Amino acid sequence: MGKFILKRIFLETLPSLLVIITVTFFLIRLAPGGPFSSEKQISAEVLEQLNSHYGMDKPLFAQYFSYLLNICKGDFGPSFKYPGRTVTELISESFPVSLELGLYALIFAILTGILAGVVAALKPGSFMDYFTMSVSMAGICIPAFVLGPLLVLVFSLKFGWVNVSGWNTFSDRILPSITLGMMYVAYIARLTRGGMLETMVQDFIYTARSKGLSETAVIFKHALRGALLPVISFMGPAAAGMISGSFVVETIFSIPGLGRFFVTAAFNRDYTMILGTVIFYAIIIIIFNTLVDIIQTILNPRLRNY
Repeated sequence: MGKFILKRIFLETLPSLLVIITVTFFLIRLAPGGPFSSEKQISAEVLEQLNSHYGMDKPLFAQYFSYLLNICKGDFGPSFKYPGRTVTELISESFPVSLELGLYALIFAILTGILAGVVAALKPGSFMDYFTMSVSMAGICIPAFVLGPLLVLVFSLKFGWVNVSGWNTFSDRILPSITLGMMYVAYIARLTRGGMLETMVQDFIYTARSKGLSETAVIFKHALRGALLPVISFMGPAAAGMISGSFVVETIFSIPGLGRFFVTAAFNRDYTMILGTVIFYAIIIIIFNTLVDIIQTILNPRLRNY
């Protein structure tokens, strides 16, 4: 197992991070404009001093290797948009909000997806099967930037049940969590449905029924336990996707999370903030995927050779 983990770190994780850092670094530099481009014109002397202060007067490759060296020290650099603030400080302040939103969305996706999958599997080919799968698939068909405003229009503006935006009360968490988690409901529902259909025809299910157990006990104590194995394997990428994919949702609902900082940084050409956010989220995704691989390897030792 130790050899497997070291192999993942040195042969997959670190090269992947290096590629992500390199591609992001040069792509944002190729974009038109710069961190000091604004409607207000500044003198050439001031611009030269700013570039010198942030090390942007050096050759591009010198800036790249200098940034790699700082990353190895855990330093994401200062923010161009927020003078006197470092990228590390901004991430540490805003990421807990994104993490909370991702956890709420994950809970919603798990509960809704499993319930829809179980209901559909109990009567395959029936109206309830097609209805639940169709409703859950709406999360994939309707993107977040469409679903979010629709939920705001109905539940905030028309009925007035929740606030339009903000992150103050528990009700403020409801619509963003549904918007973010809805896309994953369909995946979890289909995995649960497939697992249930496969498990319900196993011999131990017939044995449990022959012992006189109620259908509820058969489903929730025996069938669901085996049916959720594919869902558990999907939880790693899903959790990473929800935590790192909240950019649009945080912007729609004015949530002070890390995704909103990333969008603002992109508009303002805040190079260090863009790079820091991309690297931070890449590390999170890699950690979640690695944990899932380790758990699957523990359950199935044959995977250690791959």
